[in-house]
Amino acid sequence: MKQSFYLYALKYRGGQMKDNKSQFADTMFHLHDFPKYDSTFDSLSNYIEELAHPEMPAVVFDELWDLYIEENS
Repeated sequence: MKQSFYLYALKYRGGQMKDNKSQFADTMFHLHDFPKYDSTFDSLSNYIEELAHPEMPAVVFDELWDLYIEENS
């Protein structure tokens, strides 16, 4: 079974704070309403765009999503 995007992105948590992926993962971890079990692009993308958090830009989500798909296909 494919892991959720949330679990995949957590592997970037704890890196250098100047790293965009690390900032994204750390911020995502602290958001209790993040869809932790979701693995669909549209749902997650809508969440990111509606949230509009400065440390979770859509461009970083897109980067992480591409890596997620690449590693889980």
